[in-house]
Amino acid sequence: MSISHLLEDFDAVRDGHEITLTDVSLEDERLAAFETGYRAGWDDAVEAQAGDARRITADLAQNLQDLSFTYEEAHAAVLQALRPLLAQVTSAVLPRLAQESLGPRVAGMLDELARDQGRRAIEIAASPDDATRLAHLLEARPDLGATLAEDDTLGPGQVLLRFGEAEHEIDLAGVLAGIDAAIHGFFDQTQQGKTSA
Repeated sequence: MSISHLLEDFDAVRDGHEITLTDVSLEDERLAAFETGYRAGWDDAVEAQAGDARRITADLAQNLQDLSFTYEEAHAAVLQALRPLLAQVTSAVLPRLAQESLGPRVAGMLDELARDQGRRAIEIAASPDDATRLAHLLEARPDLGATLAEDDTLGPGQVLLRFGEAEHEIDLAGVLAGIDAAIHGFFDQTQQGKTSA
């Protein structure tokens, strides 16, 4: 049994006109089909590339945002870890260092004043706590030619050097208080900046 009745017959004449293709018209049809296919492929490639570029840009933006949050979180964690350490340094280590450095600091200032002012009578006024430490300094350095006086109005780490009408002050307690205030101010400002962001 034949199936030719199911298939279209291209040899038949339609509407009384015979269809013929010349080599030129066949080539034109091929070129037009090629151009259409090429254009469709090019448009698809451009669209795919634009989609990839949008996706890469979005991924990069997300990664940069994640990295920024990670940096901010790490920075905040480091600062929070440093806060107790710096508080310990300002409350325990620096005061002890200040007490130990008071004698050498006074001796250095006395040497400097002796060079600048010549040999004048110098009086050292210090708190009762610091006076004993400075007395040992003056015993070890009699060449300084200074006298020591206790002054109850001065606190620990405060020393006045008087010669003639001039007066120089050493205030290690004030320096320590300034360092402590600067550290607290830094952390307070950092905390405020973090909450407002």
